[in-house]
Amino acid sequence: MKPGDTKGDDSRVKVEKSKENALKRIVVAIGGNPNSGKTTIFNHLTGSHQKVGNWGGVTVEKVEGRVVRGEYEIVFVDLPGTYSLTAYSIEEIIARNFIVDEKPDVIVDIIDAGNLERNLYLAVQMIEMKGHFVFVLNMADMAEKQGIRIDGDKLSTLLGGPVIFTTGIKGKGVDRIVDEVIDVYENREKKVRHIHIPYGREIEEEIGKIQAVIRKDRILSSKYSTRWLSVKLLENDKEVIEKIKRYFRFYDEIISQAGKSREHLKKIYNDDPEIIIADQRYGFINGLLKEVISYEKRDRIDISQKIDKVLTNKFLGIPILFFFVWLMFQVTFGLGAYPMDWIDRGVRLLVDVFSPLFPEGIFKSLLFDGIIGGVGSVLVFLPNILLLFLMISIFEDTGYMARAAFVMDRVMHLIGLHGKSFIPMIMGFGCNVPAIMATRTLESRKDRLLTILINPLMSCSARLPVYILIAGAYFGNRAGNVIFSLYALGIVLAILVGRFFRKTIFRGESEPFVMELPPYRIPTVKSVLIHMWERAVVFLKKMGSVILAGSIIIWFLSSFPAHEEISNNTVSGADTAIEVTSVNQGGQEDIPIERSFIGMIGKAIEPIFRPIGFGWQEGVSLITGFVAKEIVVSTLGVLYVGGDNASGSMDYGNLGSVIKQRSGMSPLVAYAFLVFVLLYTPCLATVVAMKRESDSLKWTLFGVGYQLVLAWLVSFMIVKVGSLFLVV
Repeated sequence: MKPGDTKGDDSRVKVEKSKENALKRIVVAIGGNPNSGKTTIFNHLTGSHQKVGNWGGVTVEKVEGRVVRGEYEIVFVDLPGTYSLTAYSIEEIIARNFIVDEKPDVIVDIIDAGNLERNLYLAVQMIEMKGHFVFVLNMADMAEKQGIRIDGDKLSTLLGGPVIFTTGIKGKGVDRIVDEVIDVYENREKKVRHIHIPYGREIEEEIGKIQAVIRKDRILSSKYSTRWLSVKLLENDKEVIEKIKRYFRFYDEIISQAGKSREHLKKIYNDDPEIIIADQRYGFINGLLKEVISYEKRDRIDISQKIDKVLTNKFLGIPILFFFVWLMFQVTFGLGAYPMDWIDRGVRLLVDVFSPLFPEGIFKSLLFDGIIGGVGSVLVFLPNILLLFLMISIFEDTGYMARAAFVMDRVMHLIGLHGKSFIPMIMGFGCNVPAIMATRTLESRKDRLLTILINPLMSCSARLPVYILIAGAYFGNRAGNVIFSLYALGIVLAILVGRFFRKTIFRGESEPFVMELPPYRIPTVKSVLIHMWERAVVFLKKMGSVILAGSIIIWFLSSFPAHEEISNNTVSGADTAIEVTSVNQGGQEDIPIERSFIGMIGKAIEPIFRPIGFGWQEGVSLITGFVAKEIVVSTLGVLYVGGDNASGSMDYGNLGSVIKQRSGMSPLVAYAFLVFVLLYTPCLATVVAMKRESDSLKWTLFGVGYQLVLAWLVSFMIVKVGSLFLVV
C-alpha cells in the first residue's frame, strides 16, 4: 500500500464491522429484589459499556450494558428492582412486560443468599412465565457468616436452572455469569428444566378450564404461556385483563370463564384466589428451603444489627442523619473548592489566549460574553456536583439510605405519610424529576399527590451552583454551614407544608409501612464511580443543551437592541461611564443594559422583588431559572460580567465577588435570595413530571403557585425579621 493510501484503513474498518455483525447476539434480562446487589453485579459485568434510555412509553430509566465474549455479543438489560411481578407498581409492570413481551434469551435472577425465602417469591413468579434462567445467589459470603449453608446443586435441580454463588461487592464469581449465560443459550434443552409450581387440585382444575378457552385464540396462546395467563386471571390482574381486552378476540369468553373460576374458588376456600395462590407459592418455597438449607449455630449478633443499634436508635438516629448530611455539604464545598479553582483558571486562560485573536464585534460578544460567560460560569461547579453525587452514592451503596428512610418514618408520620414517602424525598437531593417519578411506588393516590407537592422543596443538585456561588461570595468559610441550613430548611418546610395539606386538603390516615433494612456493605470504588459518572454525564449533557441555549438567549436579550446613538446631551464623566456597558463592533457605545430587552423585562418585574431587596438582575435570573436552576448562574454571569472587561480577560470564576460588589445585596438579602431559589417554582422538567405523575393540570398549577407564594413570603420574613435583629 502506498503512503497516503486509505483503502487499507477502509478495508480494515469493514472487516471489523463485519466481525461485529457476525457476533451472535444474546439479550439477557437482569432481575431481582431491591438491595439484592443487582446493580452492583450489572455494573461489574458491563463497566463503562452502558447506555441509559427510557422504557418504551414510560419515562423510567432503562440501563443496558454490552459485553463481547468470543463470538457472542451479550446485551444485559437491568430491570427495575421489584419484590414481585404483580401489577401494583410501574416497576413491577415494566419488569414483567419486558420478560413476557420481549422474551429475552436468558433471564438472570439476582437473589440475596441471606434472604432466600423473600427473594425466591420473585424467582417463582419468573419461573411461571417460562424462560431460560440463571440464578445468582449474591452476598454468599454474608450468608456464610450468618451460618447459612446452601446446597447449590439441589437448588439448581429444584429451580430448573443453573445456580451461581457470587460476592458482587468484591466481584467474586461475577464473571461466571457470562459463561453460564452463553452455556444456557447454547444448551438450553440440557441446562434448563421447566418447573411446574403446584397449586392444589381445585386451583389446578380451574387453571385447566381457563387454559382451554385461551387456546381457542391461537395468536394469544402462541404469544404467552397459557398457564401463566390463567394464573394471572385468577389473581384478577387488571393489567393482564386490559391487555387481553385490547388485543385478542375471545376476550368475553376468557374473562367469563375466569370470573366463574374465581367465584368457585372463593366458595371453596372462603378467601380470594390471589391470596390462596400466594400461600401456595410460599408453601413451595418453604418446602424447597428445607431441602437445600442447613444452619450452623451462631451465638454472635450480626454486624449490621450492632451498627443499627446506634444509627437507627430512637434518640440518636435523627441527629446522626443530620450530621451525615452536614458532613456531605462540608465535603462538597470544602474539597470542591480546589478543582473548582483549577477549572476557573482554565476558563480564564482560555479567554486570555483566544479573546485577542477575535476582532471586536457581535460574534466575539456572543462567543465570550454569551457562550463562555454563561456555560463557563456553570462549568466551574462540576466538581461540587460530582462530590455531591459521590457522597449520595456512598450512602446508597453502604445501605445507609434505607436507614435514613427508617429513621425519618416517625417524622413523616407528623404529616400523615410514612418512611416510604421519604425515599423519593431523599432522591430529590439529586434531582426532583426521578424523585417525583419514584412516587409511583406509593399505593395511595393521596400519598402520591402529597409527596409530589412537597418533593420540590427538597433541594436538588441543580440549585447547588447557585448556593456555592452566592454563599461562597458572602459567607466565606461558613458557606458549608449556610448550604447545610438551606437543605435543612427545605426538609423542615416540607414537613410543615405537608402537615398543613394533610390537615386540610388531604385528610385521611396514613398507610402502614415496613421498611426493609439491607445489610451494610463496603461500597466498591468502581460502583461508586460509575454512579457518579452517570450523574455527571446528565449534568454535562444539560450544559451542552439547555444551559447553552439559555445562555445564548440571555446574551441576545441583554445585547439588543444595539447600535443606539448616544444622545447629543450626553456628557462624558464618571456617571456616564457607569451606564455604558461595552463598545459595539462599529465603535459606537452600546446602550446601557437596563435598556436592553432583558433590562426591560427586569425593570417590569422589579416591583415584585424590591420588597425583599433583590435587584432586577436577580429577578431576571430567577425567571430564567424556571427552565433550569443552573441558568440562574449563567444569567448572573452574562448580566454582571459578560462584556464588562475592556482588556478582554473576563473573570467568570470570580463572579461571586463581582455580584457582591455590584448587586448591592447585603449578606441577609443574599441569604434570602438563596432561600427563594430553594423554594420557588421548580424547573420546567420537574413541572412536566408533576403533571405526568399527578395526571392533573389543576394539582400541577397548584404546586407551582403555592411554591412561588411560599418562596416570596419566607424570603420577605427573613429580610424583615433579620433586619430587626441586626438593628438591635
